[in-house]
Amino acid sequence: MTTASEPTSRTPRRAYAVWAVGLLAYAVAIFHRGSLGVAGVQAQHRFDAGASAISLFLVLQLAVYAGLQVPVGVALDRFGSKAMIVSGALTMAAGQAVLALATDVPTAVVARVLVGAGDAMTFISVLRVVQVWFPGRTVPLVTQLTGILGQLGQIAAAYPLVALLRDTSWPATFLGAAAVGVLVAVLVLVALTDSPPGTPVAVPAGMAEVRANLAATWREPGTRLGLYTHLVTQFSGTVFALLWGYPFLTLGEGLSPGTAAGLLTLLVLVGMGFGPLLGRLVGRWPLRRSNLVFGILGATATVWTVVLLLPGPAPLWLLVVLVLVLGTNGPGSMIGFDYARTENPVERSGSASGVVNVGGFIASLCTILAIGAVLDALTPGGSPDYDLGAFRAAFAVQYAFWAIGLIGVLRHRKQLRARLARDGIVLVPLHVAVGARLRGGSAYPPPADPTDR
Repeated sequence: MTTASEPTSRTPRRAYAVWAVGLLAYAVAIFHRGSLGVAGVQAQHRFDAGASAISLFLVLQLAVYAGLQVPVGVALDRFGSKAMIVSGALTMAAGQAVLALATDVPTAVVARVLVGAGDAMTFISVLRVVQVWFPGRTVPLVTQLTGILGQLGQIAAAYPLVALLRDTSWPATFLGAAAVGVLVAVLVLVALTDSPPGTPVAVPAGMAEVRANLAATWREPGTRLGLYTHLVTQFSGTVFALLWGYPFLTLGEGLSPGTAAGLLTLLVLVGMGFGPLLGRLVGRWPLRRSNLVFGILGATATVWTVVLLLPGPAPLWLLVVLVLVLGTNGPGSMIGFDYARTENPVERSGSASGVVNVGGFIASLCTILAIGAVLDALTPGGSPDYDLGAFRAAFAVQYAFWAIGLIGVLRHRKQLRARLARDGIVLVPLHVAVGARLRGGSAYPPPADPTDR
C-alpha cells in the first residue's frame, strides 16, 4: 500500500543525514537499556540486593517498554518522530540521573522504569523516519541496518561504561550517561526533520480520530500479521541473549565462561551479517515475506529440539549451530514492521509499529519468567546451580509461544491474502514466481504493482 506522502523516487542525500541522527539516538537508547546489565555486580553491592532483585529491574523495564508501545505509537502519529525521540532521550537521561543518585532498590526501580519508558519512544520513531524519508523498496534494508547498527550502543555499554565504573564512581558514571542522553536530545532537536521538504503536514488528529485510527490499525490484518511475525521470530533469540543463554551454556552445558561469552558474541555478529541480506530479500520478494518467517521459525524450533532431546551435553559444534540460527531471530522480527508499513497508510504507521513491537517483547517477557519459574520448581532448596535436565524442561516452554505465533501468522496471512485478492493482487505459485524472476521478468501478475508492498 502506498500513500501520497511516501517517497517513491531516488533517495535524497539528506535522508541519510537525517537517518544517521535518528540512528545515533537509537544506539544511545540501546546503551541506556544495557547499562545496568553490565553493572549488575556493582548494583548488588550499591543497593545491598540479591540477584533476584536485580533481575526485577530487567523484567520491569521490559514490561514498561512493551506496555507503552501502543500509546507511544498513537502519540507518534500525532506529534511526529522528532518530538518523540527528544522526549525519549530526555526521559532516559532523567532515569540515568536518578539511578546515579539512588541508594536503595525502590529508587533504582523508578530509574529503570524511566529508562524503559524513554526507550519505548525511540525505535518505532526512528522507523517512521526511515519510512518517510526513503523509497519503499529501500525501507526493508534500511530498517535492518537500523536494528543492526543500533547494537553499537550495547558495545558502548559493555566497554566504556565498565571502564568508567572501574576508574571513577557509580554517580559519576551514570551522571555521564545522563549527559549523553541530553546531548543526543539537543542534536535531534537541531538536526532531525520529520519529513522531506514539501511533504504536506498532517493536521493533528483529535481524540475521536485517534481512537478511530487505532481501531482501523488493529482491524488491518497486515498489522496483526506483523505482530505475530514479530512474536514468533524474536523471543527465542532475545531470551537467550538477554538472560538465560549464558547460564544454560555454563551451568547446563558445562562450557567455560570464555566460550559461552564467545558464543553470545557470535549471536550478535550473525544478526549483523544476516540482517542486510534479509532486508534485500524482503525488498525483492515483498509478497513472500511469510516464507522467510516460516524458514526462520522452522530452523529455530528444529535446532532447539535436537539440543533438548540429546541424552547428554550437546557437542560444541551443535551449540554453534544453535547460536547461528538464533542470530537470525532479531533480523527476522523486523519483517513484522514491514507488514505494518506496507499495509497501513503513513498517518497510522506509528500506531501500527507500536502494535507490532508488543508481540516479541511480551513473548520474551513471559518466556523469561516461565523459564525462571520452571528452573526454580525443578531445583531443590532454591539453589541457583541448575542442572541440564532443569534447563531442558525450562526451555521447552518456548514451544507454547512458537505455537501461538505460528497459528497467528497462518490465520492473519490468510486474511491478508484474501484482501489482496479482492484488490486484484493474486499470488502465483512460488516456483512460477521464481522462474519469472530468473528470466528477468516480474514475479507478480498484472495489474499488481508490488513496489511498496
